[in-house]
Amino acid sequence: MLAFWLALALGPVSLPLLDTLQALWQLTGLPAPGGEVAQAELIVGQIRLPRALLGLCVGAVLALSGVAMQGLFRNPLADPGLIGVSSGAALGAAVAIVGGAVFGGLPSALAPYLLSACAFAGGLGVTALVYRLGRRDGQTSVATMLLAGIALTALAGAAIGLFTYLADDATLRTLTFWNLGSLNGASYARLWPLLLVTAAVALWLPRRARALNALLLGESEARHLGFAVERLKRELVFCTALGVGAAVAAAGMIGFIGLVVPHLMRLLVGPDHRLLLPASALAGSSLLLLADLLARLLLAPAELPIGIVTALLGAPFFIYLLLRGRS
Repeated sequence: MLAFWLALALGPVSLPLLDTLQALWQLTGLPAPGGEVAQAELIVGQIRLPRALLGLCVGAVLALSGVAMQGLFRNPLADPGLIGVSSGAALGAAVAIVGGAVFGGLPSALAPYLLSACAFAGGLGVTALVYRLGRRDGQTSVATMLLAGIALTALAGAAIGLFTYLADDATLRTLTFWNLGSLNGASYARLWPLLLVTAAVALWLPRRARALNALLLGESEARHLGFAVERLKRELVFCTALGVGAAVAAAGMIGFIGLVVPHLMRLLVGPDHRLLLPASALAGSSLLLLADLLARLLLAPAELPIGIVTALLGAPFFIYLLLRGRS
């Protein structure tokens, strides 16, 4: 709640706490008890509220996907990008940005959604291919999926490099900034699809908390405890692809949230997924909102890409965890 309020109140034009609360109250359609706060209502309602909600959803779904992947690979240092969803989404976005002229005949109502749709489709497509390569004789090999994800991530990176080479200066700048991630340009139209996906992931994953706990013991042990391991793998991969694909489509490439947040929450609340999942969702939302706040304030009125801020925050912490593990 504190991070959400700070995201609404602070910026190039900072608002007092009372004005922020009054603006939120007026957005409900009820008269504010303190009188008119037209400027605060405009800033909060049209700019900061959709941006804060977008950051909340992106942070939560990335953290939840990180928990799912770390449970699937039984490795606390696993990342949602291991199954290729992030690289696939980046490739889809590169196709939409560089090949924009090819899609010039789209209706004007669909044109604003082209980038998000291509990124989402690219993430799901690469993940489906990784999953297909990991299937053999009705079983899913986690190790094969990991290797296939690494290979397809490298292949997608090569394709993105080709599109970068073919892009002109303006398109190259757009592609570069999209790959760095940003909540800038958030709107309610971009928010609602991600909000639905986040709600679905946040409601479904906790229902598999006991199965994820059993999977930590090993696949054979989880089967002996009565859990359908193969179905659980499919559901985890699909859930991660859906969540990360929607997040990347809405906000670009944002790293370290799905890696650092679940690992940190595991140190604080333990490995029980019944506590780890909600704790990671709250921490991921808070961290991304605070990172976006830093991105807006550090060089105000200019704005840093949020991917740079999360990397500056996450990479030193990740190195600390590695050194702590060695000691």
